[in-house]
Amino acid sequence: MTEKLSDTARETLLPPLTANGWTVSEDGKKLSKSFKFEDFPEAFGFMTRAAIYAEKWNHHPEWRNVYNTVDVDLTTHDVGGLSALDAKLARKMDQLI
Repeated sequence: MTEKLSDTARETLLPPLTANGWTVSEDGKKLSKSFKFEDFPEAFGFMTRAAIYAEKWNHHPEWRNVYNTVDVDLTTHDVGGLSALDAKLARKMDQLI
C-alpha cells in the first residue's frame, strides 16, 4: 500500500528534485515542473515515454501540453499528498528528457 511521505523521506527525496527544477506546492501536497521542448512532436514524445512508466507503476500525472511545453503536477490522491511514487515518477521524467 502506498503511504504519504514521512518528514524523513521528504528531507531525503525532495531536495534532489527541487534542485532539478521541481517545486513543492505551499501545502506540500504536489510536485510541479514545466518541461520545454524544441517543438510539439518532442513534447508529445516525452509524454508518450512518461505514460509508459505511469501506466506500469499505476501512478498517473496531472499534466497539460501546449505546443512545446508540458506542465506536470504529481500527487498521490489516495494518501492526500506526496508519496514515494511521486518522487519516483519525477526522477523518471527528468531522465526521459
